[in-house]
Amino acid sequence: MSPQVVAAIIAGALTVIGTLAAQIYGRRATSRDTRATLDRTLAEQREQLDKTLEAQSDQLKQTLAEQRTRTLNERFATAAEQIGQERPAVRLAGVYAMAGLADDWEENRQTCVDVLCGYLRMPYDPDPGEGKFRLVFLADREVRHTVIRVITAHLRDGAGPSWQGRNFDFTGVVFDGGDFGGARFSGGQVSFGGARFSGGQVSFGGAEFSGGWVGFLGAEFSGGQVSFGGAEFSGGQVSFGGAEFSDGTVSFGGAEFSGGPVSFRGARLSGGQVGFADAVFSGGWVGFADAEFVGATVSFDGARFSGGQVDFARVRRWSHPPMFSQDGKPPVGVVLPVQSFKETRSQLKRG
Repeated sequence: MSPQVVAAIIAGALTVIGTLAAQIYGRRATSRDTRATLDRTLAEQREQLDKTLEAQSDQLKQTLAEQRTRTLNERFATAAEQIGQERPAVRLAGVYAMAGLADDWEENRQTCVDVLCGYLRMPYDPDPGEGKFRLVFLADREVRHTVIRVITAHLRDGAGPSWQGRNFDFTGVVFDGGDFGGARFSGGQVSFGGARFSGGQVSFGGAEFSGGWVGFLGAEFSGGQVSFGGAEFSGGQVSFGGAEFSDGTVSFGGAEFSGGPVSFRGARLSGGQVGFADAVFSGGWVGFADAEFVGATVSFDGARFSGGQVDFARVRRWSHPPMFSQDGKPPVGVVLPVQSFKETRSQLKRG
């Protein structure tokens, strides 16, 4: 075979190989472009799908929120209507329904609490004694005491949900019983201003006053038994300013005053018994500025004074001073009026 023929064959083979290589490269390039286009298309579709799903999710959340709000508002209207009914059983159902709604509706929990406190502030006729209205009175009292129990249950440690730190307005409420034992007043404003403790037993035993403001301004203790036994006054501000102690028994026996001011400014102790027996004064300040000791039996017998101050220096009237375990020498931390405790007691004995 001549060299020319061989050269022609080689040239032809190279041409074929070049053509095949070009075709293969072109196909690969086309395949890469196709895949890139497909990837872009899929990415765009995924992005659009994500936007669509997000929009649908937001719409669903909005719809559910609106439905929840409508349901909660309907529950509120139903519970409020029940509380206003004449039949006691229906009112009881309304109290529990409103409390349950307060648990479920945090953003309007205070409103639900206000309704329950508002029920207690409504006019309340005294015990008629025997007669046809006796059962009506007892039924009404049961509803009122249930409100107190429900509120207290949500103010104790471990309550879930807790109502601690909320505002409670008991202004002018007539208390003829009820148990606030173990409640934690740790924030918000709690008012017993002008409340009347006129009968039965009202207990604040083991309650803790550790924050916020609690006021008994102008409250009237005119009967029954009110106990703060074992209560802890460890912070915040508690005021019995202008309170009237005219009858019955008010006991702070075993209470601990360890922090924060407790004021009896302007209080009038004209009757009954007010006892601080075995109370512990280990901190804070308890003041009786402008208070009048004019008839009540006030006893600090067995109280322990290890810190803080109990201040009687600026009392307005001191005709019936309190009794201490020590006779003559004031306990540590007790500031008496200018006229000593011993001299005052001697004058009373001579009188």
